[in-house]
Amino acid sequence: MNTEMKKKDILTLKLRGEDSLISEQKEKTNKSFEKMISKLLTSRNQVQIFHWQVIKTGSYAAHKAYEDYYSGIVGIMDDLVESYQGKYGIIKNFKTFKIEQYRNGKKTISYFERLLDIIEENRDSVDDSYLQNQIDTVQELINSTIYKLRFLK
Repeated sequence: MNTEMKKKDILTLKLRGEDSLISEQKEKTNKSFEKMISKLLTSRNQVQIFHWQVIKTGSYAAHKAYEDYYSGIVGIMDDLVESYQGKYGIIKNFKTFKIEQYRNGKKTISYFERLLDIIEENRDSVDDSYLQNQIDTVQELINSTIYKLRFLK
């Protein structure tokens, strides 16, 4: 759903006096954002486990790439969530996700690509450019990590 359509829909609902539908739209938006944030929070622990479990000749570069990610995501996520909560209120429905065991570098690259997909699926839950910029910073970190895993061995 694009931003203009969402704003238009909410304005139409307000004009009709359909406040309950506006609440439903906001709740759907909040759930999408909460899902994305929950998945990214889980990624911090997931990637630290990859960091601890990676072993093989030439794995030091991967070891450091994972460390850069789990060290960097904490501050980025803190800024993003605090900015969101300042405008939209406290997030109350965090979810947890199953932790995977390290198998190989290709599987972990696939893990990061799935994170990017989740972001793309849910980023339109917020319209604000400053929140979109913070989400871009998360994507920047993920893509940088993928680069390091693919090419710095």
